Amino acid sequence: MILHPHPQAGGTMNDRITQQLYKTFVARGFGVLRFNFRGVGRSEGEFDNGIGELSDAASALDWVQSFHPEASTTWIAGFSFGAWIGMQLLMRRPEIRGFISVAPPANMYDFSFLAPCPSSGIIIQGVNDEVVTPNAVQKLVDKLRTQRHITIHHDEIPRANHFFENEMDMLMASVNSYLDFRLDPNSPIK
Repeated sequence: MILHPHPQAGGTMNDRITQQLYKTFVARGFGVLRFNFRGVGRSEGEFDNGIGELSDAASALDWVQSFHPEASTTWIAGFSFGAWIGMQLLMRRPEIRGFISVAPPANMYDFSFLAPCPSSGIIIQGVNDEVVTPNAVQKLVDKLRTQRHITIHHDEIPRANHFFENEMDMLMASVNSYLDFRLDPNSPIK
C-alpha cells in the first residue's frame, strides 16, 4: 500500500513520488493500492490531523487484503505525511513485513510510537530537504537502529530537496536496490 503526502499541502495519490512507488511495486508483481485520504479529490470527509487518515489506511489495507488473501507478504510505503501514517499502521498490523519511508516528517510529528519498531525497512531522505530536516530523520534512524531483530537502512540522496525534483531517478534506484535486497530469497532479512 502506498500513502501520499499531506492533504493540506496538495498531497494526493497522484503525487509523482506516490505514483513511482506504486509503479515499482506493480512491476514486481505485488497487488498494490494507492488511494486518496479523506477529503482529497473525490474522497468523502475532511482532513483529520492524522487520526482519520490512519483509519483510512487501515480500512484500505483490509480492503486490499480481502482481494489477495493468498499474499504472503505485506509492505507499506509512504512519502512525507504518508510515511508518518504508514509507520503508525506498521505498529498496528503485524502482517506488514517491510516498509519504505520517504522523507518521514520527524521534525513535525512525534515518532516515539515506534518503540519497538516491528519491521525492518528503509528510510530515504534528501540531503537538501527544506521541509523535513535531515538531522531529525537521522535521529529517528539512530533511535530505530538501537532495536534488536530489525534492520533499518538509511539512504541520503545528495542534492535532493523534499520533492526529489531533480533526483527522482536516484530515489527510485534506492527503492529498487532495497527491494532487490529484501526480496532476494537469500536475504538475511525476512
